[in-house]
Amino acid sequence: MENKSHNMASQIPALPQSYAPGPDSVFSDQSGFYSLDSNVPGLSRVILNKLNMKDYSEYRAAVEGKAKGISFRNYKEMFQKMEETFKFCTCCNKLPEHLTEGQTLKRCIKCLNVYYCTKDCQRKDWPQHKKVCKTLRLVAIDRLVEWLMFTGDLPFPTEKWSKTASEVKSWDDWLPMQEDLTSRLEAILSGSNTTTLWKNASRPRPDDTDLRQSLWRIQSEFLSRVLTVGMAIQHFGLDPYAKPLTIHLAGASHNETMGARLTDYDELNHMFPAHQGIEIVMVGPEVVDGPIVRPPLRAFGPKKMVYISAYKGLYHQFWEDVVEKEEAAKPDLVVGFHPGFHANQGLVEGWLPTLLLLRDFNIPSFFTVFSELELKYSLQILLELEMHIRDSGPNPFISQKPEQVQACPNKPPVYCNSHYICFQGLLQ
Repeated sequence: MENKSHNMASQIPALPQSYAPGPDSVFSDQSGFYSLDSNVPGLSRVILNKLNMKDYSEYRAAVEGKAKGISFRNYKEMFQKMEETFKFCTCCNKLPEHLTEGQTLKRCIKCLNVYYCTKDCQRKDWPQHKKVCKTLRLVAIDRLVEWLMFTGDLPFPTEKWSKTASEVKSWDDWLPMQEDLTSRLEAILSGSNTTTLWKNASRPRPDDTDLRQSLWRIQSEFLSRVLTVGMAIQHFGLDPYAKPLTIHLAGASHNETMGARLTDYDELNHMFPAHQGIEIVMVGPEVVDGPIVRPPLRAFGPKKMVYISAYKGLYHQFWEDVVEKEEAAKPDLVVGFHPGFHANQGLVEGWLPTLLLLRDFNIPSFFTVFSELELKYSLQILLELEMHIRDSGPNPFISQKPEQVQACPNKPPVYCNSHYICFQGLLQ
């Protein structure tokens, strides 16, 4: 056993020893740091400084639980340092350390989200900024309210469904089933954590309508993943009432696994009441240690329950090390949230063996992307691999929370799970 777990560990790609974000890694955050620096030179260094870290490898070690986490003296310092990672001139990309004496970065008073080093820069940038200023105001609120995911206030519990899964085609069908939504949002708004948040944030507390909408947007991002899995089950005509289902989430990252709980996919119990058992296995090199990191099931799990497990490593290695040895069930469906394989060489190379495996084993696969442009590039890559693409388009369960491209704030914000691609097997 000892030898085997050593083997499994060796399948996790090695981390660079030095501070060297690059476009050639299977770690999405490493390429993320690289793209930050490509747009605003030195921004990744600022972020690491604010997190009290000396380099990228220290950041990864903290995310993986191998080193002390990010520590701040108090909440005020935490929120302030988080805000300071957004402080650079949106027009000329100047960081605070490059300002001349007497210069300070001033925030746009409408969105409280972007900064300028001079009035000139602000005037020059306004034609671009005015297109996104309203949305970026929401981004700035959500950035702070998202902290309530860590305090446990979010996500809030949801109601049983009064409609069948096939009748719930979008958020417009889901929301009316949540009858006491307002009272649940009110309870969070009047809670002590919300009070702590706005007492320590570096901006005035928005009004309650804004905060209620922000809570819903963050909840929608959490639920978007679960409802997308439910939609994928239906897309491929899988029947959770006829037999237990095994679903692999390939390329699961710290976004899905940091702070993950065993109950995170329980909305599927509302979606398919009295199902025969659903297993979700999260697989990816960025899986963060926690209660879900436990072995996958070899046999069927309990009926009417969703069982979550996770494996740290690349998906095709998980297949060789675990699935082929029959230490885990073969999947009925593989889902990938934002694989990002269009983004750079490292991610393409990391995904290539997995995509070929999905194709050659004829596995129903359902992937989501952040935008229409990403959809176009991803379809191109899949067609080059001769995938049989069954369907693609806008996701009716798109997250409602706008995501700012941190180093290019005036780029139109994107949304998690905005579009999907449904593919299976080899193109005939």
